[in-house]
Amino acid sequence: MRILLATDAWEPQVNGVVRTLTRVIAECRAMGHEVEVVSPDQFKTFPLPTYPEIKLAVGAYEPVQERFKSCEPEAIHIATEGPIGLAARRICVDWKLPFTTSYHTKFPEYVSARLPLPLSAGYAYMRWFHGPSGRIMVATPSMQEELAKHGFRNLSPWTRGVDTDLFHPRLPDEPDVYAGLARPIWLNVGRVAVEKNIEAFLATDLPGTKVVVGDGPQREELILKYPEAVFPGARFGEELAHYFSGADVFVFPSLTDTFGLVILEAMATGAPVAAFPAPGPIDLIPGSNAGALASSLDEGLREACLKCLDLDRKVVRAFAERFSWRACAEEFVRNLQPYPEPEKTRFWRRLRRLARLRRRSAQA
Repeated sequence: MRILLATDAWEPQVNGVVRTLTRVIAECRAMGHEVEVVSPDQFKTFPLPTYPEIKLAVGAYEPVQERFKSCEPEAIHIATEGPIGLAARRICVDWKLPFTTSYHTKFPEYVSARLPLPLSAGYAYMRWFHGPSGRIMVATPSMQEELAKHGFRNLSPWTRGVDTDLFHPRLPDEPDVYAGLARPIWLNVGRVAVEKNIEAFLATDLPGTKVVVGDGPQREELILKYPEAVFPGARFGEELAHYFSGADVFVFPSLTDTFGLVILEAMATGAPVAAFPAPGPIDLIPGSNAGALASSLDEGLREACLKCLDLDRKVVRAFAERFSWRACAEEFVRNLQPYPEPEKTRFWRRLRRLARLRRRSAQA
């Protein structure tokens, strides 16, 4: 079927949302679906205040409207709550088109971490945005429960996958990216920003060396505050995989992620994961023998890290192999709820007729 996907998160952004969408789109196309993507690179943009890496589209409504008309989608998915997502939502509501959304980011928590706005305001906006959605796709059971408590409805599971070919246990001939550093190596990968709670990791008393791979607005501040830690910057592809596979333990201190793709990427290389009991880790780690959770959301990270040193890396890898991007894409397609063929045909025929009448009126 023809799928229109509207997203404010797209390349060259480097984050879990972009990785999820690009992989799912590739899998959908491989399954024979036609996917039309509406993304910021197709518009004039301006940098998001306090987060210049994220570009927001300007004047999106009319161009998005034209994309709807030219694509005539059989299913519509709105992935994000920014300008492009808002434009697509408005069109769907005005034209009475069914659509689905996904909850990738704990937006209210992110905003509250950066601006003096209460969580209640952020959740009020998110409930308004996702309210008309036929299904809100959510990555984990704990996030479903949390959103249900905040008054969200029509929640459906949409799990994630991992590239087990790229992220694999370290091979003997691979370079040692940690040469000369004291072991054990404690690794964190992701955006270096306040909402990722990286300072909780850096402040934890651990033997060996802490390494933070990534870039972001808090990086320079943390480099100055924690000179004993190593900050190699952002890494990609095989080089990033080497950082994962060479680490002794991956530490994931975030309390605001909805899943945390880097957890699976670390596990796929055999690196066990230490984390707080927040959405994502609490859904993946218990009973997996692939990591350890802290005792609470603010204590016990050191003990979880040290427990991970005793875990079998082969067992860790085997757990990650249960997750595939094809299964993720299949679940996405099942959630789309394409509208019935007669209604779909009738709507787009009526829309084309109206467009012809407008053109004739303009010519007259």
